[in-house]
Amino acid sequence: MGDRVSIAEPCMSVRLIDSLATTQPLAELFSDESVLQAMLDFETALARAEARSGIIPGSAAEAIAASAKPGNFDTASLAQASLRAGTPAIPLAKALTEHVRKTNPEAARFVHWGATSQDVADTATSLLLRRAQKIVAKDLLKLEQALLRLAEQHEKTVMLGRTLLQPAPPVTFGLKAAGWLGAVARGRQELLDAFHAAAVIQFGGASGTLASLGHPGDDCGIAVVKALSEELGFEKPPAAPWHTQRDRLATLVCACGVLTGSLGKMARDISLLMQFEVGEAAEPGGQGRGGSSTMPQKHNPTACSLTLAAAHRVPGLVASFLAAMVQEQERAVGGWQAEWPIIAGVVQSTGLAIASMAEVAEGISIDVPRMRENIERTNGVVFAERAMMLLGAKLGRDAAHTLLEVATKKSVVEGRHLRVILAEMPEVTEHLDAAELAHLEIPEQYLGSADAFRKALIVQSGQLESGNLEFGFIEYHRRNTGTDEEK
Repeated sequence: MGDRVSIAEPCMSVRLIDSLATTQPLAELFSDESVLQAMLDFETALARAEARSGIIPGSAAEAIAASAKPGNFDTASLAQASLRAGTPAIPLAKALTEHVRKTNPEAARFVHWGATSQDVADTATSLLLRRAQKIVAKDLLKLEQALLRLAEQHEKTVMLGRTLLQPAPPVTFGLKAAGWLGAVARGRQELLDAFHAAAVIQFGGASGTLASLGHPGDDCGIAVVKALSEELGFEKPPAAPWHTQRDRLATLVCACGVLTGSLGKMARDISLLMQFEVGEAAEPGGQGRGGSSTMPQKHNPTACSLTLAAAHRVPGLVASFLAAMVQEQERAVGGWQAEWPIIAGVVQSTGLAIASMAEVAEGISIDVPRMRENIERTNGVVFAERAMMLLGAKLGRDAAHTLLEVATKKSVVEGRHLRVILAEMPEVTEHLDAAELAHLEIPEQYLGSADAFRKALIVQSGQLESGNLEFGFIEYHRRNTGTDEEK
């Protein structure tokens, strides 16, 4: 089934309280050391951009870069000082200035030149998000590839449809997997686009005008913005500073919420299929995976439970971020200060859900005979709709519906197949012959457009991979309804 995603690597740098809310790569990404490095990367890039623009001496930029090493700072002290300052950037800039002063007192004058605290925090966030995008994209690719294999391998695997948790006419597991694939592919497109849009630098200075870098009409500030974006490896800078315009980040957070919800739906389906009474699917097991502290026989839906926990957690975080968007004037009081833990929590929860469901999709066990057995256990009552439609063409829908209500109740009470009950009803046999009744309960003959929908979802997911957002059903019919010559 390919290389499986592992979400429980040894030596995880994760706090115990966060152990069910992140993955090792994302925990490392949002660790103190990583966040500190991102802030220092901003200070280094700013100094070099300003040196390139002739605003500070080149020697000062190099001295600042030499001092901007994580080992020169105590994260615990910075965190404590941040509570007093209201932002980590103030104590960081002060500590960096002091360290530069030890080797180059003249260069120390130019630390954090023309920047404001939020420039540091927001650009550090963008740097972290750019790295997070690569992590989640890798796991999303594994998930989609695994779902595609399931959708194709089980194109003819019939199973009960279930509506309101009750048996319904049959579907295929291939269609179910394709449905998961379609939602994940759409969510992935939105998420990666949102990551790309949100990962931009922030550099506006005190009021978002960069007035400290030049006189009105000068292009010094614009030149530094461009050079800073290049130094940090971003494609292009934003049109203007965005200190109180949080729409890009909000779009990313919402995209995380939607995708995590889609993954939660997949997890809910699979966990229900794993119930003993259903027994149609099972998560991959392994050492320490899915067991119980008291019941040795259990094989719990562990990855599904982690995904569902994320799907429960993320909507509240999304709401918190949206509430914090209402930010005052040119700088918020409490709005952007609320964002770091929200963004970190949302991205890590989303990443955990993606990795968890990739692990499930790559190693899931499907019990095909049990799926057919569960259809058989209904004694054919799930085909009542089929019988009603056949009779409805002769008797009218209402009369046929009434007949089938009587027949299905009798089938349930007596434990006999629906086709047998119908064969004993003259008002039915007058219109349906023995051959029609004999074939009534064959699942493969009552799947409608299930396979067309399955193929359309697969086509759609492929289009999204290449950036084409055209609905896949149109493309499917274009490819499959023409003549051989046209194809």
